[in-house]
Amino acid sequence: MLTNLLALADSRLPIGGHVHSGGAEEAVTTGLVRDISTLEAFLVRRIRTSGVVTASIAAAVCDGMSIAQAEIETDARTPAPAARDASRIQGRGFLRLAKTVWPQHDWSGFSSRPHLPVIAGAVGRTCGLSARDTALAVVYTAMTGAATAAQRLLALDPGHVARLTFELAPLCDEAADRAATGLHSLSDPLFDLLAQRHVLRDMPLFVS
Repeated sequence: MLTNLLALADSRLPIGGHVHSGGAEEAVTTGLVRDISTLEAFLVRRIRTSGVVTASIAAAVCDGMSIAQAEIETDARTPAPAARDASRIQGRGFLRLAKTVWPQHDWSGFSSRPHLPVIAGAVGRTCGLSARDTALAVVYTAMTGAATAAQRLLALDPGHVARLTFELAPLCDEAADRAATGLHSLSDPLFDLLAQRHVLRDMPLFVS
């Protein structure tokens, strides 16, 4: 089971996550994230809000919530159209991977573009992960995806960024524990604003 958790949290997982910054590109462009200190503040905010929300949906699906209900719950918790689109783009990639890795599993209950946390929850269940460990994989990748994007955009020392992700590991654990207790509805208008601004930008490096 530990190997499955590590695989799901691996940045090399071919679901297209490397072209999404989780709002980091817009935060860098607008000056909200400028260095390792401001990146830390950004990541903490991301983990505690959108990280917990998406992880709670994945945990709920892993625990047996229906795909249809989970899609509704995700839409309700993702007010920005750009953020919903980014979630579905990555979800489509994850579904494609799931069909390749587990062809014997019935994936017919999904639309062609499921939300990322919804398919993540189903994959976690297929892998035999607990709801809490599935939530941890979602929170961790939400953190590392944004951290890696900021590292590239600001040419930060990779060692400093790695140290930061290790320092934030306990917060990821806390977020996963919280997410596994039930659905959460935390809201942070900043991330909605960053997502919407990003789609209006000319020639961005990342899709979102």
